[in-house]
Amino acid sequence: MENQISLKAEVAELELEAVIGFNDIILWDYKKRELIARLSLHKGKIEALAFSPNDLYLVSLGGPDDGSVVVWSIAKREAICGSPAAGLNVGNATTVIFSRCRDEMFVTAGNGTIRVWELDLRNRKIWPTECQTGQMKRIVMSITMADDDSFFYLGTTTGDILKMNPMTKLLADTGPAKDKFSLGVSAIKCLKMGGLLVGSGAGLLVFCKSPSYKPIKKIQLQGGVTSITVRGEGHQFFVGTEESHIYRVNFTDFKETLIATCHFEAVQDIVFPFGTAELFATCAKRDIRVWRTLSNRELLRITVPNMTCHGIDFMRDGKSIISAWDDGRIRAFAPETGRLLYVINNAHRIGVTAIATTSDCKRVISGGGEGEVRVWQIGCQTQKLEEALKEHKSSVSCIRVKKNNEECVTASTDGTCIIWDLVRLRRNQMILANTLFQCVCYHPEEFQIITSGTDRKIAYWEIFDGSVIRELEGSLSGSINGMDITLEGVHFVTGGNDHLVKVWDYNEGEVTHVGVGHSGNITRIRVSPGNQYIVSVSADGAILRWKYPFTS
Repeated sequence: MENQISLKAEVAELELEAVIGFNDIILWDYKKRELIARLSLHKGKIEALAFSPNDLYLVSLGGPDDGSVVVWSIAKREAICGSPAAGLNVGNATTVIFSRCRDEMFVTAGNGTIRVWELDLRNRKIWPTECQTGQMKRIVMSITMADDDSFFYLGTTTGDILKMNPMTKLLADTGPAKDKFSLGVSAIKCLKMGGLLVGSGAGLLVFCKSPSYKPIKKIQLQGGVTSITVRGEGHQFFVGTEESHIYRVNFTDFKETLIATCHFEAVQDIVFPFGTAELFATCAKRDIRVWRTLSNRELLRITVPNMTCHGIDFMRDGKSIISAWDDGRIRAFAPETGRLLYVINNAHRIGVTAIATTSDCKRVISGGGEGEVRVWQIGCQTQKLEEALKEHKSSVSCIRVKKNNEECVTASTDGTCIIWDLVRLRRNQMILANTLFQCVCYHPEEFQIITSGTDRKIAYWEIFDGSVIRELEGSLSGSINGMDITLEGVHFVTGGNDHLVKVWDYNEGEVTHVGVGHSGNITRIRVSPGNQYIVSVSADGAILRWKYPFTS
């Protein structure tokens, strides 16, 4: 019976290992920007890493599935020793920091556990000593060490700071007594000049000193602080936040300067204005952003709180950005100031999922979550519904309009693509396939369309009778979500759940170039006017600009 139980336990453990898998620590040469080594030992997540002061060792902390702390030799690129990171009756360790003076001492902390470790290199062992905090029970979020190793400081989820002595392993002091840091102390850094930089989960950055920990200087940043890094003696430092902002702060005036930013949610759409590649717009969750192409700088941000933007398009005259929102409204904004120009209320019942504009700037075509395609007449002061076209049974994922504005094509997740007559306002042709269509493009000569979706196939269709001309295997894994074709119609680009950007020859139906760079599913992709760049956006919030591989 015991043998059976142990056998089952072993099988369960093997299955768990197969599901979780081993994660690598990647060691890089910073100057050469080269990968030096992959260190593999931890199962599942890796919580934290720390280098020893003389770069002799690296210590890594495994996640909840692993629960171990491992010391690596950097010179030999191998593990020296490992140990369970926390005791049996406490939670997981989540942070680690090395001593600033000795290569043989480091500290781990987490849920109810604070341990000072000593490395015994001769016996290849690490020895932990539990720190005593008395009756106080805390979950540690962040940790920093004083320059002379006299104390280390711990930031907690309850918004207070613990000061510990690494020699005696005893609590020296704690604070602040009142006005604790809202949403916890998510980042903490010791300064050489004395004092602490403290970042809170509510986005507050504070300079304070022990033992009161009362703010001496403070600024409010956008998004919870995730990291603080000090430059030189601490006269300047950089702060990263949850909302993908990197700030530079000078210590003397304690004023922030935004130096880099990006989306922190899945990017839903990307669009260039007509005839220019100098700037483009993207939308993700609650905001629309306009970017300068060459410098990658954000020029404008339009935010609608608690809403999700599904699609955007520039009016041909460049006077407005039309956007589709999940609250069923279509909103138009001025592209220079971000001022709201007009709102079409109740445009669709289950949110607006796709949007397109005509080249005469007089119409907007929208698609909804319920499958309706609606044509709106846009006047100087008025926005009037011209027609509601009810053919699709599921959400509309993509809309493209013909150059002469007399026809448009809509792709839907119900497995149909419909070509609409925008003069008579009725259906011209329907295309059926066993897929959830995600994207559709007109060939510039407008006698064919190309589609793709969850079946990973790229299909060419005849507009006249809706017959399929050819099918290509677009991807080996996952849906194709974005597609765009060049103005000449010689090449087109695709991107999807395989994280790859592919450039295709339209006539040959073959991949000419592959771009590897995304770490999330590609949601949309565009070729810039003039064929200089390809811009792809993905579900991890990334915007990648690629050099177009052919000279036009």
